[in-house]
Amino acid sequence: MVGSEDGPSFGTGDALVVHRDAPQVVLLPGRGGQASRLVSLQGGLPEGFGPQGEVDVVFPVVHGTNCEDGTLQGLLELADVAYVGCGVLASSVGMDKEFAKRLLRDAGIPIVPYLCFKKSQWLKDPEGCSRRVSAQFSFPVFVKPANSGSSVGVHQVKTASALAAAMDDALSYDTKVLIEKSISAREIEFSVLENLDASQPPLVSVPGEIAPTHEFYSYEAKYLDGAGAKLEIPAQLSAEQLTQAREMASKTFQALEGEGLARVDLFLDRQSGEFYVNEVNTLPGFTSISMYPKLWEKSGIEYTELLTRLVELAQARHRTKKGLKRERV
Repeated sequence: MVGSEDGPSFGTGDALVVHRDAPQVVLLPGRGGQASRLVSLQGGLPEGFGPQGEVDVVFPVVHGTNCEDGTLQGLLELADVAYVGCGVLASSVGMDKEFAKRLLRDAGIPIVPYLCFKKSQWLKDPEGCSRRVSAQFSFPVFVKPANSGSSVGVHQVKTASALAAAMDDALSYDTKVLIEKSISAREIEFSVLENLDASQPPLVSVPGEIAPTHEFYSYEAKYLDGAGAKLEIPAQLSAEQLTQAREMASKTFQALEGEGLARVDLFLDRQSGEFYVNEVNTLPGFTSISMYPKLWEKSGIEYTELLTRLVELAQARHRTKKGLKRERV
């Protein structure tokens, strides 16, 4: 969070400070024109907050269920406080891979072909679901929980006989699972930043490429194996490919009504040369070595300037919403 004494700028290149031993607090909505404020349940607030715990902006550097799926964003809306990043709608849609695919498909943005099964469908007729998969795709396929991140519960399934075990595991993380066609592809990522001029399209960074040393970019490759992937910034793309991919990233952000920031991950099919949207991360990692700020650094926006812009965007959105009529007199 950014307290009222912090101001909208940051003076060093250090990563955002996370107070791991911070006290438990309650976030109270402002009343009578006053700012929202924190009230400590244990006494004492982190440095940077005013004497009453006033909060100008919340920067939600948290991930996963209840954090980046619109739940926390809804809480912050109820608390009437400005916050960095996408709102309730884009956050929830971005987390739900199936609904994101629906919106992107309707917007004419290419996606990887997929099937979706709810837990009730699978439990009622696993053999019938398996037949649908085999009829539509050749193996291997990818099995993914619809609402999950960091490749948790994701499996590359190489044979029909291995599908049931992958589905059972994926369904232990979510009540809905995607089965995607497997394509041989390069993984290209873009950082997207809402434009401070709301009439203009979002800004899109230089591309980055993730080259996993595992069979795919699994949880193990991301977090357990220090050599699980190689990062290349900027990714080597032709001028035509770069133009096409950046436009796709921009359109994807807008199709989901993104605000503030997002990372858009694309697949570049090695055989056809076509781009597909893999997924949208509406609350990407934000340490000083994370892909999102690193791509902007290579694009000419330093870490501290990036933080400042995001805070300014959050404050501007909050001002706009405060000006809306909520009651009919």
